[in-house]
Amino acid sequence: MALKDYIKLTRAEHSLMLAIAVVAAELITAGKLPSWPIFIIALIPPILIGMASFSINDYFDVKVDKKNGKLKRPLVSGAILPKAAFNLSIALFVIGVAFSALINIYAFIISVIFAVLAFFYSYRLKETLLIGNIYIAFAMAIPFIYGNYIMSTSMNLNILLITLVILLSGVAREIHGMIRDKIGDIKERHSKNLVYYIGGRMSAVVASALYVSAVAISIAMFWIKKPFYMNIVYLIPILCVDITLMYVSAVYLKERISENEFTNTRNISLIAMSAAILIYLIAAVFQVYV
Repeated sequence: MALKDYIKLTRAEHSLMLAIAVVAAELITAGKLPSWPIFIIALIPPILIGMASFSINDYFDVKVDKKNGKLKRPLVSGAILPKAAFNLSIALFVIGVAFSALINIYAFIISVIFAVLAFFYSYRLKETLLIGNIYIAFAMAIPFIYGNYIMSTSMNLNILLITLVILLSGVAREIHGMIRDKIGDIKERHSKNLVYYIGGRMSAVVASALYVSAVAISIAMFWIKKPFYMNIVYLIPILCVDITLMYVSAVYLKERISENEFTNTRNISLIAMSAAILIYLIAAVFQVYV
């Protein structure tokens, strides 16, 4: 049970992106960062709860992961025992929520909701038509909502638009994941998800429509409100992200997709969506400090 196995189990690198999203949301909402004590404390809940979410998901998904050939995952390979993963998940959930209570009531409520949904998604929600996929997409947006309410008691328009972009593109990416994992999901987990009901081809069409909607909103943000209003530092890189996501969408509309294409497009879409978070941060920093 090496440290690298726990890093792989908790997907610690993903939690880093959650922290970046929180900082971006704080700047977008208030045009400044909170005091240093709050700034540091506020990063702990999304990082720990995010790590717990991945860990508990792998705990409940061991059999399905074996069926889908994900043999390098720590629980599947036996590098980490399931009981150890479960105990770690609960500890991370509790500590993360506890730290959120030191910020304000909004941060605490959002953290509790994030933790509870993460647990029940892994335990049961993922079996429900689209609900589980919407949760995964929503989990990507939660850090922006959380960061917003660290700085304000109302929802900022830009944060609302970012949330919509993340939800739409996140659900699209989740549908692509269902297409990739349809054999294991249907045979082992007995999931009756979107692919089960309408098939892989129509599911890909739905995903494409969601990506197009997300792209349209991301472009419209250039004309709506600062820090994105008429901000070239935002527009040019976000267009690159949008083009990348449309490419991924086009690949899934093909009649046949190879295993390499599945893997490459999943990685590309993740990189593109992570890049979008960095773009939101850079645009906000440019508007505030330059």
